Amino acid sequence: MARLINTGLDEMLEDLRKLGDAAGEVQERMVAAGADILKEEWRKSAEGHRHKDTGAMIKSIDSSRARHDGSAVSADVYPQGKDKKGTRNAEKAFILNYGTSKIKASHWVEEADSAAEPLIIEAYLRILDENI
Repeated sequence: MARLINTGLDEMLEDLRKLGDAAGEVQERMVAAGADILKEEWRKSAEGHRHKDTGAMIKSIDSSRARHDGSAVSADVYPQGKDKKGTRNAEKAFILNYGTSKIKASHWVEEADSAAEPLIIEAYLRILDENI
């Protein structure tokens, strides 16, 4: 017969109760911090793949403000707006990432997302630790 002994669980539950009403604000701060990290990784990846003609697409990578979507908090990160020729920066990013019959796919977005993931988790945990 196995015996499971929990130590520290009561303290953790009390910490979570203390967070209480501030949970929404903490979530927003976590998402905003993650979006900032993701923006930087997207920029680095695009430059690393030499996806810089005029630089308009890379400069346009930004995020929306953290918002509540039902029970979740989210923010969108993508190249916003258009370049001086009227081409949507998000369209350029899509083509460079997935390629066409004439342009080889670079998958720079997936690379950036993978590089950002551990950094975002670290930021989330740091913000959570600061607030519990």
